[in-house]
Amino acid sequence: MYVLIAPCIRNPACRARGITTDEDIRCFNHAVERCRRFSIEMVPLPCPETIYLGADREPGSYLERLATDEFAALLDRLESEVRALIRERGEPPLVIVGVDSSPTCGVNATYYSSVKQPGRGAFLTRFPDIPAIDVKEFARYRVYLAGPLFSEAEKTYNLALRELLEAHLFDVYLPQEVGDTSHTRCREEHRAIFAQHTAALQDVDTVVAVVDGADADSGTSWEMGYAYALGKMVVALRTDFRVVGHHERVNLMLEESAAVVTAKEDLPRALRSPLLASG
Repeated sequence: MYVLIAPCIRNPACRARGITTDEDIRCFNHAVERCRRFSIEMVPLPCPETIYLGADREPGSYLERLATDEFAALLDRLESEVRALIRERGEPPLVIVGVDSSPTCGVNATYYSSVKQPGRGAFLTRFPDIPAIDVKEFARYRVYLAGPLFSEAEKTYNLALRELLEAHLFDVYLPQEVGDTSHTRCREEHRAIFAQHTAALQDVDTVVAVVDGADADSGTSWEMGYAYALGKMVVALRTDFRVVGHHERVNLMLEESAAVVTAKEDLPRALRSPLLASG
């Protein structure tokens, strides 16, 4: 399994002068870590802008700097090289990991002119047959799995959810594997478990919360609220067919703070799995 990546993800010096932020670097590093964690080979694309304009260049849009016959010819040649590489490998890449706003490697938006416009950059447009995902989406792969964890059935279900998410290249923090789960825990253990869970909630990108039952588990509800307050993405899984009102499946505060899915098979799409990028 491999991905084609915009070269600046591994080497930010490929980008125009002064545009790379600390947030960009964080996302680049997390994308690299996701590939390392799941043994995904990273194959860098060539950087048309660096080849054409040089490494130390001023920022500019496609129309300002790249709308020339010479640059179009360069893209022709680089496209041929990339397609030859794919043929040699004998299998297509999982996705192209691009960098939004880039005039050449943008996925969802690009500076084609002085105003950002929707669509792929000039180079990624050459590969409409290959799904692409922005690096900020690809970097969002760390999941906190919140849910009741007191019975054998609950813990077994949580393990099945983790297996599903890991199959879609998500790294899952599972609270039931942290600390003693018996009713004889001491206060020190309580504090240690609380500290570890809250630290994990601060570190992950997304919380997946199981909210089945006549009422959602209280600990899960707290974790959802804490994650929402931190600005994290929250996805609630509600497979229970019972409802509490005409427009509520479980609790309006939980539902308004989360994207709700009704089957575990819907989680990968809600989390924007790279395996489903072409969908």
